[in-house]
Amino acid sequence: MTRKWQLSMALGAFSLGVGIVLLAATTSCAAKLKIGQAAPTFSGLAGVDDKQHGLADYEKAKLVVVVFTCNHCPVAVAYQDRLIALQKDYESKGVQVVAINSNSPKVQPPDSFENMKKRAKEKEFNFPYLFDETQDVARHYGATCTPHVFVLDQDRKIAYAGAVDDNMKADKVKDHFLRNALDALLEGKKPPKEITRQFGCGIKWDKEKK
Repeated sequence: MTRKWQLSMALGAFSLGVGIVLLAATTSCAAKLKIGQAAPTFSGLAGVDDKQHGLADYEKAKLVVVVFTCNHCPVAVAYQDRLIALQKDYESKGVQVVAINSNSPKVQPPDSFENMKKRAKEKEFNFPYLFDETQDVARHYGATCTPHVFVLDQDRKIAYAGAVDDNMKADKVKDHFLRNALDALLEGKKPPKEITRQFGCGIKWDKEKK
């Protein structure tokens, strides 16, 4: 992807009438993790269901889709319905979506745990929505923005990393990166694109914890 492409996306497609969405500036398509590398495990994350969650809780799933997202970002919000639809469409195939909010509520108050509960209830999320309070999970995965997707295969290795698709506007999507990756993996094949460039609002890091 070129810098020109990034700039046009930032200045064009991501205006929702509430101002320009700031893209997470990344020079690499992938996060710190590499395709085929074991996914970092996690445990003890508070869910909006008031239960503690960990990666091991989804051991029965064939594939786990870890999505770093949040409440406030217009890009993340634009993808919520698509994630709900994806979980509905792929649940019977053994796919589990797990949404994680790693934003610091000190930096971005709308992303507090209480607001996560409100958002999950309003949108009727059909997947776990977890709070990465320490931000350690985001660091271990190398997440840079919301949304940022990682697909874990049956051996819990990274099989796909990047964006959900190629356009924030659902009616403009031409390449369904995530769905294509899931379809291929469920057939025992490699995703047509294992890495794509994630885009969205940069994760709001707590400077005291960095």
